[in-house]
Amino acid sequence: MPRLSATSTFLDRVATAPISWGVCEVPGWGHQLSPERVLGEMKRLGFTKTELGSNGWLPGTKAELQAVLARHDMSLLAAFIPLVLHDPKQADQARSESVTAARLLSDNGARYFNTAPVTSADWEPRHPLTDEEWAHLYHMVDEVEKICAEHDLIQVIHEHVGCVIETADEVQALLDNTDVAVVVDTGHLAIGGYDPVELVKRHADRVGLVHLKDTNLAVAARLNNNELTLMEAVQDGLFTPLGQGDLDVAGVITTLETGGYDGWYVIEQDCAITGEPPSEGEGPIRDVETSVDFLRDLAASL
Repeated sequence: MPRLSATSTFLDRVATAPISWGVCEVPGWGHQLSPERVLGEMKRLGFTKTELGSNGWLPGTKAELQAVLARHDMSLLAAFIPLVLHDPKQADQARSESVTAARLLSDNGARYFNTAPVTSADWEPRHPLTDEEWAHLYHMVDEVEKICAEHDLIQVIHEHVGCVIETADEVQALLDNTDVAVVVDTGHLAIGGYDPVELVKRHADRVGLVHLKDTNLAVAARLNNNELTLMEAVQDGLFTPLGQGDLDVAGVITTLETGGYDGWYVIEQDCAITGEPPSEGEGPIRDVETSVDFLRDLAASL
């Protein structure tokens, strides 16, 4: 986000993602704004890098994708890649999907491959894994690591509500049993019971990418109590603009920056557009703009 900082600060390493504009492939999530609208508003706020977004929202070929990004002076940073990694019967499929995704990311200049271990291809509900399934998952993480290295990408494991790695214990087990870097998603970590400030203090060397979310912990409690689905919780305001929720987002960034972190941050505050689509320049862009202002103020104090 260079145009937002007068001097070199962590703002130069801040990107965003289409989900901050409500772009998600989950049926019934909400209205999906067009790439031209979203990328144009990203540019208006000064962003120069974005994550890929949901499958099919942006073109899947190199030439088409580069063309649509270039129209808005944007480039690709990363993508969320769901993979089934715990099931030996699906190992070949996972490798094939990893190669395809890595090639797309590498061809378009991305830096990060955000691996999200899922229960199944259609995101069936979580269930306890056996010791053998966990061992296979850790092995497959290493396999994906090799594929990413071959494509000059950094693999980062994305903990996420509803995915195989969701809770604090599961995140810690991943850290203890692999050498892979992780996405510090402040919101999903907090919902899973892992204080993001504590993680970056204890495992600074494992932080590969940071997704910045603030979170309404009262809504998160209803989600964890199965009173709401993730989609319902998001629609009910689970993720707030930075500085307006209950998380110490400033503490995460300050800890990382004073410790020498030189990776990227992504403003990724999942939202959903319900009702009539907002007019141009209104709606999600306003919340992202509030988050940008929060980061600008924080940068000035570091």
